[in-house]
Amino acid sequence: MPKTILIVEDYDDTRELMRIALSSSGYNVIEAINGVSAIEKIHEKRPDLIFMDIAMPEMDGITATRIIRNEIEENYVPIICLTAHSQKYYQEAIDAGCDEVITKPFDPSVLMSTVTRYLP
Repeated sequence: MPKTILIVEDYDDTRELMRIALSSSGYNVIEAINGVSAIEKIHEKRPDLIFMDIAMPEMDGITATRIIRNEIEENYVPIICLTAHSQKYYQEAIDAGCDEVITKPFDPSVLMSTVTRYLP
C-alpha cells in the first residue's frame, strides 16, 4: 500500500510540482492550501509525512504544526516545513515541532531525498 503524503502549500504551482514528483514516485498525495484545511485533511486521513509551508493565509504553518503536535497527533508524523525565508523562520519552525526546514525554491531531487529519509 503506498504511503500518503500531505502537501500544505498555498501556491498552486509549487503544490503541483510537488504533487507530480511525489505521485510519479508512487506516493498517494493529499493537498491542502492552508493550515485550517490541513487539519481537516489530517482528520479525514492520517498521512505518513507532511510538507508544511510556513507563510500561508488563514492559518500559517507554524500554528498548524503546533496544533498537530499538541492536539491531534496520535502517532508521530514527520513534518517538513517549507519556507522562502529559512533564517527568519528556521528556529521557530523547529520549536513548533517541524523535523526539518527546506528552503524554497528547491529542486525536486531535494524533495525526493527528503521523502526517502523519512519514509524508507
